[in-house]
Amino acid sequence: NRSNIQLEIISQELKNSNLSLQKANDQLRQNDKLQKEFINMAAHELRTPIQPILGLTDVLLDQASDPHQSHLLEVIMRNARRLQRLSCDILDVSKIESSSLKLSKTPMELNEVIQTVINDFENGSKSEKNKRVKILFQPKDSIVVYVDRDRIFQVLSNLVNNALKFTKDGTVRINIDLDNNEHNKVVSVTIQDTGIGITQDLMPNLFSKFVTSSYNGTGLGLFISKGIIEAHGGRIWAENNSNGIGASFSFSLPIDSLN
Repeated sequence: NRSNIQLEIISQELKNSNLSLQKANDQLRQNDKLQKEFINMAAHELRTPIQPILGLTDVLLDQASDPHQSHLLEVIMRNARRLQRLSCDILDVSKIESSSLKLSKTPMELNEVIQTVINDFENGSKSEKNKRVKILFQPKDSIVVYVDRDRIFQVLSNLVNNALKFTKDGTVRINIDLDNNEHNKVVSVTIQDTGIGITQDLMPNLFSKFVTSSYNGTGLGLFISKGIIEAHGGRIWAENNSNGIGASFSFSLPIDSLN
């Protein structure tokens, strides 16, 4: 009888503990939901004033005749664009984590999009450092993929920007490989640089949030790129180059039927 009473007491204590754990889990889920809602709202609110700042600064820049004023306006423009990118990144992270990232797939010619990304970097207001780095790309036969063009453009821009950021001198080479086997047809894109490479302590968490070895980034670009590629049914990976100089970032995409 004494044993039965002790078992009942233990059983009741376990039930009470389970109820406490359940309440704690419910509270954590509620806090997590509130946190995500706040971040989402803050990112939207951040975007609201940025657009008029960019628009008005652009108008003033066209009218500016004083070089010093032009310089100050360019600083405003550059930092407003950084805020704009940050707000977009925060919203993208929120969508990826809640599995609500929506894709608008259309047929896309891969060579053309890669060349557009390259042109943007070569023609944009980049630093003198990037003028010492050549972007090399040899287009292959036309490859059409069925993807969200803007999102793949975003991934390519992220990876090329990273390659340029960590390469002082040398090249950033973009390669396309087509793997056509009996089961599926996959295209891979590799961005190979001659920069500092990836440290071993960084490699395991490279595609996690807020992981970066740069003081200039938020550490969200690779996490977002991974979410975009995986939403397309592809994969993304990175490795140091076999010659010990620089690193390569690659992603693959299935070539879906266009029908």
